[in-house]
Amino acid sequence: MNPLPQRVSIDPNVCFGKPCIRGTRIWVSLILDFLASGTGIEEILVEYPQLTEEDVRAAIAYGAKMSRERYVDISAEATGLHVYPRSVVEVDGTTFFLGRGPEGKVLGIIGDTEGFSGTRREETLLCPLTAANAAALRSKLPWLRPQMLGLKTTAGCGDRLGSATPGHIHALRRVGGLLPILAQQSMRENARTGRTPQEVVDDATWGVFQEDWREPWGADADHLKTTQDVDVCVEADYTFYTVDPRDHVDNAAHTDSVDALRDKFDALPWNDLLDLPDRLRGRYVGHRFWIETFFLEFDETALLRAACKYEAAILHTARMYRHLTAAAGERPFELEVSVDEADTPTSPLEHFFIATELRRLGVEWISLAPRYIGRFEKGVDYIGDLAQFEADFAQHAAIARVVGPYKLSLHSGSDKFSVYPIAARQAKGLVHLKTAGTSYLEALRAIAPVEPGLFRSILALAHEQYGEDKATYHVSADPAKVPLPDELADSQLSGVLDLFDGRQLLHVTYGSALEEYGEELVAALDAHEEEHYQALETHFVKHLQPFVA
Repeated sequence: MNPLPQRVSIDPNVCFGKPCIRGTRIWVSLILDFLASGTGIEEILVEYPQLTEEDVRAAIAYGAKMSRERYVDISAEATGLHVYPRSVVEVDGTTFFLGRGPEGKVLGIIGDTEGFSGTRREETLLCPLTAANAAALRSKLPWLRPQMLGLKTTAGCGDRLGSATPGHIHALRRVGGLLPILAQQSMRENARTGRTPQEVVDDATWGVFQEDWREPWGADADHLKTTQDVDVCVEADYTFYTVDPRDHVDNAAHTDSVDALRDKFDALPWNDLLDLPDRLRGRYVGHRFWIETFFLEFDETALLRAACKYEAAILHTARMYRHLTAAAGERPFELEVSVDEADTPTSPLEHFFIATELRRLGVEWISLAPRYIGRFEKGVDYIGDLAQFEADFAQHAAIARVVGPYKLSLHSGSDKFSVYPIAARQAKGLVHLKTAGTSYLEALRAIAPVEPGLFRSILALAHEQYGEDKATYHVSADPAKVPLPDELADSQLSGVLDLFDGRQLLHVTYGSALEEYGEELVAALDAHEEEHYQALETHFVKHLQPFVA
């Protein structure tokens, strides 16, 4: 193989995707035009001193390679489809692209179609967006496979409808500087949306393909509680697993009397914890633990409270981790530990205890979500004293650097605009932002002006279902503060999404809305996908920008 063409790069973000000499913004076509006009190599090098003779020869080799390529016509006239231009890619003589026809999106293939199923239209195989075709495409285009993202700053982009990934990528390209988890959904969300973990990964795959996203991206099996949940997600090749042990957190221990704590402490499952009461005391009581600019110190009561509150959750996490390790086999994965949905805050002392005990039990993780002080309610900004939050978060961040390093995770992170600069400043890059429901709300914003009748129906249903659907969420909305549909003109509908109470009302009732109006909503977004992508891009730039500023 001639190595010279490898000196040529094509990046959609550089010179509008024109072939350039790698590491420069000098077009291959510009060099070829100079040569065609009689300009010599030495003259080109004088004009562009950042180039080498090998770069010029690479341009010539690239031009020769392109002249040998077979011309493939994927125009609307030839295929009967609107082709998404970024999706077009040629690999080993086979062209792949994503197109839209009267019946929706299809994968187009011209060339070697082995492993794919579809309907042939002349020399093009048109394939439905099935799980089997998604898997076959991932085998051909490795950047479509989710990957581990390590300690880089990351953002989880939950997508309850399976159509938001292109909009998320638009925002990521505008902001730059962080890596996304594009497939992210909890088992609770899967149940309410009627989707499977495999469908979540596949929907993200098609979005990545449509937008030609070549940077690493992850897939988060969110809020896993059982080993059965783990197995389903391992089968779907997730790369990031969030264990949620909140059902094993003893919230009462936060305020129990010392006598009650002693009884609970004695009853802990010491054999399963591979520990003894006196050993645990010996590791903590009377010791000072230096954490960058401060120290942590356990007295007897603080240790009893931390152990009684979290030891069962720590043990559950360790069991889930061991099961995941066995189930994944040779497949690499990353773990997040999440205690954010417990009823009581995680103090820095308790965070240190959780992390230290997880380490003792052999658990390895990439991020941890404590229950922060203040209120992280769904769909709205942080509620609480920001100065107190920053002081508390700074200690959590220092613990993550010293005991880890690992990232702090912001769960229920959607729309917490006031805390993003604090998290970015204090975590120093070791942070993961997790969003979910906000993408659904932006989908509603997109359809409000174009399908006002559908928006009114969803809003009316939200009023009816809020009392029941809010049961599993941290929310405090008052439905009486949200206008009824018949009280609003069409031009006022999207304004409901700018109300604290309106956002929460619509946020937590998404399951009911999708059960009743899911097909209509998906069809509306499909018909107005550019408006959908624009709404997502605008909203997510606001989420992401503080972490790269």
